[in-house]
Amino acid sequence: MADPTVLDGNAIGGLLLEIFGRDLTAAFGTCASCGARRQVAEFVVYVNAPGTVARCRDCDAVLIMITRHESMNCVDLTGLESLTT
Repeated sequence: MADPTVLDGNAIGGLLLEIFGRDLTAAFGTCASCGARRQVAEFVVYVNAPGTVARCRDCDAVLIMITRHESMNCVDLTGLESLTT
């Protein structure tokens, strides 16, 4: 049975829209670890981690980490070499 907490990048579409003001699920992200280039919708997403974590489908590196502190979203994109729309 599949783990119900493992989703694809579409699961964070609304959160990314809230943070960046646009739909980024069709944007392409390049993994800083392995160089794989995929649409954000194809990232592997864990929503029940401490915050929300998006990982590379190819090498499992963390690409995006989003946590909430008080009323502020804290976003770490250091796992992405690039993000292009």
